Parts: sequence; C-alpha cells; structure tokens
Amino acid sequence: MIQVMVDAGMVGRSPADQNGHPGTAPVNVLRASDKAGLPPGSLVYVGDRAMGEFRLVVTAYGPGGYTERQLPDIGQAFPLDPSWPVTWIDVIGFSSVETVQEIGARFGVHPLILEDILNTRGRPKLEVFNDHLYIAIKAISVEDGDADLRVEQVSLILGRDYVCTLQEGPDDLFGPVRDRIRRDGRNRHFGPDYLAYALVDVIVDGYFSVLERLDQRVEVLEEQVLEQPTPPTLKEIHSLKRAMVDLRHILWPVRELVLSLERADSSLLGKNVAIFFRDIYEHTVQMIETIESLRDVVAGMLDIYLSSVSFRLNQVMKLLTIFSTIFMPLTFLVGVYGMNFEYMPELGLPWAYPLLWLVMVAIAAGMLVWFRGKRWI
Repeated sequence: MIQVMVDAGMVGRSPADQNGHPGTAPVNVLRASDKAGLPPGSLVYVGDRAMGEFRLVVTAYGPGGYTERQLPDIGQAFPLDPSWPVTWIDVIGFSSVETVQEIGARFGVHPLILEDILNTRGRPKLEVFNDHLYIAIKAISVEDGDADLRVEQVSLILGRDYVCTLQEGPDDLFGPVRDRIRRDGRNRHFGPDYLAYALVDVIVDGYFSVLERLDQRVEVLEEQVLEQPTPPTLKEIHSLKRAMVDLRHILWPVRELVLSLERADSSLLGKNVAIFFRDIYEHTVQMIETIESLRDVVAGMLDIYLSSVSFRLNQVMKLLTIFSTIFMPLTFLVGVYGMNFEYMPELGLPWAYPLLWLVMVAIAAGMLVWFRGKRWI
C-alpha cells in the first residue's frame, strides 16, 4: 500500500498564509550573551539568522508501504497513527518557539533539551532518556569558490516508534532518505533506530563533499602561491585556515557523538544498528585525519607565501642595487667633467668626448662581467 497525501493549498506558502502571522517568526534572542540571567529551560532562539520558512513533512511507513503528508501546522501531525511501525516528523525551518514547545509536550521532552534545540550554537551531543534519545549535530556546506562554512544545527529525537527532526535552515537535507523510503521497500523493514542512523549518515556524508571542495581550493591556492602571490591570495589562505579550524571544532564532537551512539546502552538502539554507527565513526576518523593534513598544507602555504614575497622583494632589490652600483662610477665621471672650470686638460683633446664614452661603457661592461662571475646576476 502506497499513499501520498499533500495539502496542495499549503505547499510553497509562507507561515503568514498558513497561520496568519508574519512569514518569519519573531526571534527572541540572537546572541548567547542576551540569554544571561534567564532560568534554565527558557525557550528562546539563539542563532545567527532568523528562522527559515516553516515546512512540515510527516512520513509514516512499514513493510506494507508508506504515507507522506505535508502539513501546515505541527498540531495536525498528532496523534500518531499506531498502524504504522515508524513515523518520521520532519520540521524544516522551525518557524516559532511554539513549534518546539508543541513537540516537547507531545513527546515528553525535557525543557533543557528543548532549550538545546533552540540554541543553534551548541556543540553536537547525545542525551539518553528512558523513552527517547536526543541527538544534536551540525550540517555544513560551502559555496563554490568560497571557503566560508555554512553551519546549520539539526536536532533529532528518537522514540520507540517515531523520529522527529528539526532542521534550522530552509533547505531539506534529508531528501535522499525520503527518496529511499519512497522507492526502496527494504528500507521500510527497519525500525526508527535505522532511520536515525540514515539521517545522521546523510549529514556526515555531506562533510566529505565539503572536504573535497576545500581540497580543490587548496590545490588552486598552491599554484597561485608559487606562481604569483598577491594580497587576495593571503586573504584566501587565512579564510581557508579559519574554515579548517571551524571544521575541526565540528568534527571532533561529531566523532564523540557517533561513538556514544555505537556504545549507547539503550533499548531504543538495536545491536544490529550499532555496526552502522561504527561505519560512520570510521568515516569521521578518516575526515579528521584529512582535515589535519589540509591544515598542515594551509599552514605551509602561508610560509611559502611569505617566502615567495620575500624572494620577489629580494630579487627586485638586487636588480636595483646592481643598476645603482653600475651608475655610481659613471655618475662620478659625468660629474667631474660637468664642472665649469675653464682649464681642464681633457677638454681640449679632439677625442675626449668619445674616449669618455668608451671608458664609461668599459666600466659598465666590466662590472657586469664581474657580477656575473660572482653569480650575483
């Protein structure tokens, strides 16, 4: 049985059309410092940008088929249909604190966890409870030709028969997982723990594409540094270096998170899923090794840039010094015979002028030969 239900009237509409309030929900807090003094569990948004356009996709599936619905409001996702083994509630660009409060009330999520969902600057983490698990992980991307990372927090709540994901940004990160559920019946034979693995795996796989783009940018910069280093090249090196540091700060907590998932003592995670998380853990280790290598390369490029600039400056100074040295005796001779004395013996000679030129050319040529013999040029 395959059933797909989409509320066509709500697709592509802003939250203002759906709920009667502005398309971008009010953001209470943008900086963590503004939250100082509030009691623990205060639900306020902490982030660098306003929340995205709200979209809600509810997918329920089992061995017999699946159903997919796009809903305008989180309240319409409940109660869950018990006839489906797995229900996946995917909130894309959660548009208000009330949305998070509703999810917490429906699933019995601790207020501190709801606070972590809204604090998009928190580090990746795993929290284990009796009836659910909370996973916070960072999704990263990078624009073509740019080294600045775009970081988005993704929160995941795993229960006995459901998975709830909250994506900070407006882009759907889990489209590949949704497609596999639609077309591949094998994926519908697994429980919510396998779905949680698939979602985490998609995010971690995205790190590989970011590393590949950064690696390509490093190769281009290496050629620029060796051939023609410029101030924009130095700026790009610093941008890459900062991206490497930020990426390392993300990868290490993700590695700990995946290792904790593999070893978590919870009935919500089956032992047959642990081997899949072990595979993700190996990927994170590989990426950490790659990022360390790239950091060394970028640090070396900075040294090469400074050395190249110094070498070019030395070459210019050497050339100028050689010209100055050659013209010093020539300037002396011209200065001597440019004096306005009436009686100068050489001025009366008919060959004095060409002889002076011959002497000056011989001095210049002799100095060039001497510099060449010294391997200064």
